[in-house]
Amino acid sequence: MIFRQYQLGCLSLFSYLIGDETTGRAVVVDPQRDVSEYLADSTTHGLRIERIIETHFHADFLSGHLELAAATGAPISFGDAAHPDYPIEPLAHGQRIELGDVMLEVRNTPGHTPESISLVVHEHADAGPWGVLTGDALFIGDVGRPDLLASAGWTGDQLARLLYHSLQDQLLSLPDPTRVFPAHGAGSSCGKHLSVATESTIGEQRTTNYALAPMSEDAFVNAVTEGQTAAPAYFAFAADANHRERELLDEHEPPEMLDLDAVQSLQHDGATVIDTRTPETFAAGHLRGAINVGLDGRFAEYAGSVIDPHTPIVVITDTGRETEAKVRLARIGFDNVAGALAQIETVLLEHPECADRASRVSATAVDEWRRAEPGLLIVDIRNPGEHEAGAIAGSTPIPLGQLRARRDELDPRLPTVVYCAGGSRSSIAASTLRTLGVANVADILGGYEAWTRAGLPIEPTPTDHAPTDQRKEF
Repeated sequence: MIFRQYQLGCLSLFSYLIGDETTGRAVVVDPQRDVSEYLADSTTHGLRIERIIETHFHADFLSGHLELAAATGAPISFGDAAHPDYPIEPLAHGQRIELGDVMLEVRNTPGHTPESISLVVHEHADAGPWGVLTGDALFIGDVGRPDLLASAGWTGDQLARLLYHSLQDQLLSLPDPTRVFPAHGAGSSCGKHLSVATESTIGEQRTTNYALAPMSEDAFVNAVTEGQTAAPAYFAFAADANHRERELLDEHEPPEMLDLDAVQSLQHDGATVIDTRTPETFAAGHLRGAINVGLDGRFAEYAGSVIDPHTPIVVITDTGRETEAKVRLARIGFDNVAGALAQIETVLLEHPECADRASRVSATAVDEWRRAEPGLLIVDIRNPGEHEAGAIAGSTPIPLGQLRARRDELDPRLPTVVYCAGGSRSSIAASTLRTLGVANVADILGGYEAWTRAGLPIEPTPTDHAPTDQRKEF
């Protein structure tokens, strides 16, 4: 058997290539949208990708099933409760997919979504389970959140009860040595306690995963529904897009290079400019009206949290990274990249009237500022779970992904300071607020960590702002 796990760290995504060495037949499970690595590996190992399987309709990324199907001619398969608007070959509960000696068994495991399935992998058809691909039903250290489909007519309670039975009847019935391979790892917003580990076993999860501890169905529902953070703003868009026929991504095609006049014309018509350079470089000088979302790290997730997916986008990057920015936005379905502005440093030197600077201030300077100006508004843009260690005294909690929706809660006439954990997300927030009309806004260098290191005043946050999500970000 050829079994390969792919890890896309910036979206906490795992996908899989499974093949039979004797027959050369293979499947890909939960592919990311840029599919060249699966194609290259299948060629290297002499495999033919004969089927693309989705464990469910993903919300946190736009899947590559259409791109991979176009490249290979392989059919797309979901569980038989899925009904996208493109052709699929549905898979029934208990169905076996024989690749040769290697065999996959389909198990319906609804709960994270109604159509979710898991795939039990048998290295030899006459042997017991070797592993199981659990999609978003079972993670390492957690289970899939059941509260993402409220707009689709399902309640978190309904899906949590389905998930309880999927776990108890379908996954925990597997032998303890069965290896567990989920669709996501640490950092994903699809759960609360995801581990940094890339695989586990049923036995290990049975004894260490809080959601698999012996408990009643009602207790399970409470455990998995409480403390979930607000989903990133783009989740509903990506989930819907994964149901739809759409244009294919050419991951090698660079965006059109634009001059300043073209960019300013697009801005005037409502386009968003994303400057993907570091916060320090952005602060020193950037195109007026740009939002700073650093290209390293969780770029697509953060961009999807502060911009509208239907708005034309212009990207500004370090030289040579324009295509990377376009592809990473495409991974969450943000295909409306109108182009890239080249040579930003030269543009700003030649057109200083179009340049702006960002204010980044030290924790001690902010403490002095608020003493001198009692009306200073301090906004905490961390996730709710990050508040458990405390917050800057007097700050207002508004998570990054909710800034646009809750902008009416902020008075744009007031001087404003934003902070996160370590100083990266706060640059995104401050630049976003400037586009929303907050003229005097700064962010704290080093974030909450710098504040606490300086021994400045903090306060415990109320329990309703401190759910159990422990994800730490910067």
